[in-house]
Amino acid sequence: MKGIEIYIAIAYVVLGPLLGGLLDGFDRVITARLQGRVGPPLLQPFYDLRKLFTRRIRPVNRLQLPLIASHLVFAVLTGVLFFYGSDILLIIFVLTLASIFLVLAAYSTGSPFSTIGADRELLLMTAYEPMIIIALVALFGVAKSFNFYEILSSAMPIYLYLPGIYLGLVFVLQMKLRKSPFDISASHHAHQELVMGLTADMGGPALGMVELAHWYESVYLFALVLLFFSSSWVSAIVGLSVTYSLIIFLDNVTARVKWQRALSIAWLVTLVAGAGNLIPFYLISRGTP
Repeated sequence: MKGIEIYIAIAYVVLGPLLGGLLDGFDRVITARLQGRVGPPLLQPFYDLRKLFTRRIRPVNRLQLPLIASHLVFAVLTGVLFFYGSDILLIIFVLTLASIFLVLAAYSTGSPFSTIGADRELLLMTAYEPMIIIALVALFGVAKSFNFYEILSSAMPIYLYLPGIYLGLVFVLQMKLRKSPFDISASHHAHQELVMGLTADMGGPALGMVELAHWYESVYLFALVLLFFSSSWVSAIVGLSVTYSLIIFLDNVTARVKWQRALSIAWLVTLVAGAGNLIPFYLISRGTP
């Protein structure tokens, strides 16, 4: 067994929901201020989660709860492997498996709203995953390793070498975190044509597990962003703060797009910001004129 990494992984399992819930709470508070509302208290997400787990709602069918539980387990496992120092390229495939279980849970209900939400979630996966993989390949090019801690310990200011990769990653995080303008599979806004979508037929503990998995995912997705600013504590704090603020800002000032446009824009950003930064970086790093 490794040394301190195992304790960090255990701390993630225990403290991940706390940090993820606080991130959600800050999101709601800042969003309310931007919209000129009083808004909920910072701890409102925890109150909502407690309410969900205390409700007694029968699942739609026998498959729903096991599939959602699998989604939560693999979401937690992704973070455990991530903070344990496993290969981050492999971890992305575990993260994808967690998303697939959620999609299967939505499909299992037979509801048209859930089915449309599941279809759109699959489309979003094809949209954001190429950019995430390119980001991991770029990080390997800098640190010569896919290990989280070896990349984290790199003294190089990675954000200066890979600015396009970083911006592309922040762009697709809007999809992974289900933020506007890409909240097309599980929108929480009542004015949109597909409210909840993916989770429309989930309630009580089932919906609580989905929310809990989302909090876990938020923590290691921001930890992935941290790798770009790991050269110093100052750059790490500033980089994460700017990224978090930018995601919330875009969520509040952009209008939702159709799935066709979301897919085409994501691939365009991946090509321009991702490959456009990755290719010159590799040419320069190998000394090619």
